[in-house]
Amino acid sequence: MKVLVATDKPFAKVAIDGIRKEIESAGFELALLEKYTEKAQLLDAVKDADAIIIRSDIVDAAVLDAAKQLKIVVRAGAGYDNVDLAAATAHNVCVMNTPGQNSNAVAELALGMMIYAVRNFFNGTSGTELMGKKLGIHAYGNVGRNVARIAKGFGMEVYAYDAFCPKDVIEKDGVKALDSAEELYKISNIISLHIPATAETKQSINYDMLKDTPKGAVLVNTARKEVINEDELIRLMSERTDFKYMTDVMPAAHAKFTELFEDRYFASPKKMGAQTAEANINAGIAAARQIVGFLKEGNTQFKVN
Repeated sequence: MKVLVATDKPFAKVAIDGIRKEIESAGFELALLEKYTEKAQLLDAVKDADAIIIRSDIVDAAVLDAAKQLKIVVRAGAGYDNVDLAAATAHNVCVMNTPGQNSNAVAELALGMMIYAVRNFFNGTSGTELMGKKLGIHAYGNVGRNVARIAKGFGMEVYAYDAFCPKDVIEKDGVKALDSAEELYKISNIISLHIPATAETKQSINYDMLKDTPKGAVLVNTARKEVINEDELIRLMSERTDFKYMTDVMPAAHAKFTELFEDRYFASPKKMGAQTAEANINAGIAAARQIVGFLKEGNTQFKVN
């Protein structure tokens, strides 16, 4: 069995060493395709692969067509919208992610963005503190839980809304569970956004959702850019000169946001949430272990298609 690691943004060496140990200890062969620059290189590399580990790399129908022996793709990270799930299912290929492995890294970045926002981008002027502020966590998954844990250490009042997480699970963590996203946005000084990009959530963070946020509100997005209605956010920020937007996923309208709201808007130059040595290692090794478990024992615990 051949396991291919295909990453245009390579794993750290220590992560590759860990992946190699997991794969070769199971009796499988490991192949690396790193820093590739053309899709043709990926199409060639997958021809004899039984399994693939990727990061933000695109696995679409063309890749699946080329990979005649492929049985499993594991995305080292939480999101998996870079994999065509329908095409994978049609090719009888299992797709997995590695939930939780990047969660603390993303949560720490979210808190860092909050501090950067309330301290006015460290521009020398007087800002505010996180202590005592109401934090609203929209979606209480692995990242949301870590945001809550860290925020409580700052002395914040933590609230959450999640359509799929029982209220008692949220409140067990000392977090107040609310009944709707609208209620969450109305009371929160800072909103930390963690919803996935689905048919229901795309463009859902819009003018109506944001217009009643408290004065001085901050929206922090470490999720997906597609969930933001950018035109309506621009409209809101034009009307609300107190509102700030911090994002780890650069908007399509980045230039316009920068032009209009330079002192109230920040976007990281590329998605940085999982870009820590620890997350890099954890996600890569978890992906390797999941492949071994699937190929040897048929374990499909983290299957997403």
